[in-house]
Amino acid sequence: MVSEYEIKKQICEIGKRIYDRGMVASNDGNISVKLNDNEFLCTPTGVSKGFMTPEYICKVDAEGKVIQANPGFRPSSEIKMHMRVYKNRPDVQSVVHAHPMYATAFAIAGVPLTQPIMPEAVIALGCVPIAEYGTPSTEEIPDAVEKYLPYFDAVLLENHGALAFSDSLLNAYHKMESVEFYAKLLFLSNQLGGPKELSKSQVERLYEIRRQFGLPGKHPANLCPNAKAGLPSCHSCKGTCGATLNADSGATSDDLVAQITKKVMEQLGK
Repeated sequence: MVSEYEIKKQICEIGKRIYDRGMVASNDGNISVKLNDNEFLCTPTGVSKGFMTPEYICKVDAEGKVIQANPGFRPSSEIKMHMRVYKNRPDVQSVVHAHPMYATAFAIAGVPLTQPIMPEAVIALGCVPIAEYGTPSTEEIPDAVEKYLPYFDAVLLENHGALAFSDSLLNAYHKMESVEFYAKLLFLSNQLGGPKELSKSQVERLYEIRRQFGLPGKHPANLCPNAKAGLPSCHSCKGTCGATLNADSGATSDDLVAQITKKVMEQLGK
């Protein structure tokens, strides 16, 4: 079993990676890892993620309250966002928040990453919606992110940055790296006249590959309410499937499927 000290070292290494790759500037970003249902390690506020050492890392409970922190260090106020992810996604073991240049540019422009342009992105990410703007340090950001958690493993934060989460620290980081690479490719292809998107049948074949691999996480291949109801999946509904339906209702996944099915039947006149 990996010790807490080793996990702290791993957090510092990932912090250095996101800093060295230009995904954060100055003291931006934060990282957390779940130890158990009530203990989490997280990066502190006000420090560069590229220059951390294990003693910087704080431990908090499921409410984000400090369990242990060395003098001069305290968790970021954005730990609320991390805790909301853990609360709604028991499969998640790590959360990475950063401000990668291209992905954040899409978040600022209000453009979700939903175009199927590359097999790896379709299989690994599915698509990346935009959570509505929220004031930092408040519950507004966690509230905005929450409704996307049942369907996606990465979310853009409007006018803010990106959030990625997965079943390990390394995989959460890889999700963030993939989001940025996807955004950069989409940006550059638009400079060349616009991307040539994969066809619906090509996307479905990629979805089937993902299902065969049994990859963990949430993905349009098997969780998108629209796809379940026979409607276009996230890759053609611009990342709004599911989220818009339960924005205010708190509906469950089954509720969403029922709502969509009802709409389809109404359109068919049945």
